[in-house]
Amino acid sequence: MAFPEQRMRRMRRTENLRRMVRETKLDVADLIAPLFAVEGKGVRNDIASMPGVAQMSIDLVVEECRKLEQLGIPGVILFGIPEHKDAVGSETWSEDGIIQRATQAVKESCSDLTVITDVCFCEYTDHGHCGVISTHRDGNRELDNDATLENLGKQVVSHARAGADMVAPSGMIDGMIQAIRDALDDAGFADLPIMSYAAKYASGYYGPFRDVAESAPEFGDRRGYQMDPANGDEAVRETELDIEEGADIVMVKPAIHYLDIIWRVKHEFQMPTAAYHVSGEFSMIKAAARNGWIDEQRCVLEATTAIKRAGADLILTYYAKDLARWLS
Repeated sequence: MAFPEQRMRRMRRTENLRRMVRETKLDVADLIAPLFAVEGKGVRNDIASMPGVAQMSIDLVVEECRKLEQLGIPGVILFGIPEHKDAVGSETWSEDGIIQRATQAVKESCSDLTVITDVCFCEYTDHGHCGVISTHRDGNRELDNDATLENLGKQVVSHARAGADMVAPSGMIDGMIQAIRDALDDAGFADLPIMSYAAKYASGYYGPFRDVAESAPEFGDRRGYQMDPANGDEAVRETELDIEEGADIVMVKPAIHYLDIIWRVKHEFQMPTAAYHVSGEFSMIKAAARNGWIDEQRCVLEATTAIKRAGADLILTYYAKDLARWLS
């Protein structure tokens, strides 16, 4: 006697059958690789908490971009680590800043690669917060939202002039998308898209990133402007505000622990949606794999497929190069 359940098993019997009915297909075109630029030449500073990830001088960033382009990865997101920091992160809008020079160099060498620039201040400020800090009469120090908006405008225009194909504001500053859109439009860059970190949570999974980006806050934390991990409806409201202000792509960060948010954002707005498979998620897989507890390739493919299945069109991941090889 045949049971209805057998119909399910029949299509799982061989790899080819499983491939033929697979609902979610992960592709190299879905991937964006994060890269970190530092001053110098021939410099590679490996990061202990993120095996395989390094700060690289611009010449090595260009070499890495050539490899990524050859693998079919369509885009990179560049982060800059400057030699000198100050209270407002003024190097973020310097025409000769680390991110501006890295962008120019990559575009000259890899013209078809989409270069996205991270737009924030935490790597560039001497206090490690994502903007201008004000001190109140009671002595408390906190981020000055409005003063930061003006500086964001200067930063994105300098990135656009350097050749960026897209800007990605990550600071969760209220009104940042409108300020950035206005600044770009006024400077003649109305066609430059914005990928907004629309729902960025105050997560414990950012620790390794702060090692590579040298961006740990000197005091306090970022819970005053990043989202509470307990909130879901708020993510929808935040995303809606960014879309209304002019975001072209919206992002959820982190990814694996917020698959429900990715699903809600995608289904609510039907906008191009990105998800950041963050440093802590990457490092946990690396650590478990190095101890022989899990199969690294299988778990990475499972994790990133889950992100895609939840609704992400684009995945920012430190595994981009490995995934491109495994998917080929």
